[in-house]
Amino acid sequence: MGGLVGGDDHHTRNPELFSTGDATVRHVLEGHDRGVNWAAFHPTLPLIISGSDDRQVKLWRMNESKAWEVDSCRGHYNNVSCVMFHPRQELILSNSEDKSIRVWDMAKRICLHNFRRDHDRFWVLAAHPTLNLFAAGHDSGMVIFKV
Repeated sequence: MGGLVGGDDHHTRNPELFSTGDATVRHVLEGHDRGVNWAAFHPTLPLIISGSDDRQVKLWRMNESKAWEVDSCRGHYNNVSCVMFHPRQELILSNSEDKSIRVWDMAKRICLHNFRRDHDRFWVLAAHPTLNLFAAGHDSGMVIFKV
């Protein structure tokens, strides 16, 4: 089982290894079937999303004492490389090695839009700090788009 904290079972079974110095493990989240490639916090809500080689985007909720899985967004056909929350709308963006960028309804966990690039895999996403623009890096460059 993959988790958000630690990349292998050794760290998942012994989270106190991270509890030295200024870092303290708060939550160990497990639920993906393969390695987690990306995790992101919601800008204002106690939510986290993660993308994995199991082709899923998972939504997690947390509070002071625990964190738990809420749901999964399924639809990518290859490894999910990057995920992010839209900074001002109830949307999740994800990209994948399946050559697609997906826009998900955060409440319903359904795919609203699917952008494809036939010859390049996508790897990373970034949001402009003030404009409704997003960048997605792929094998041969970058796409700037608006949702």
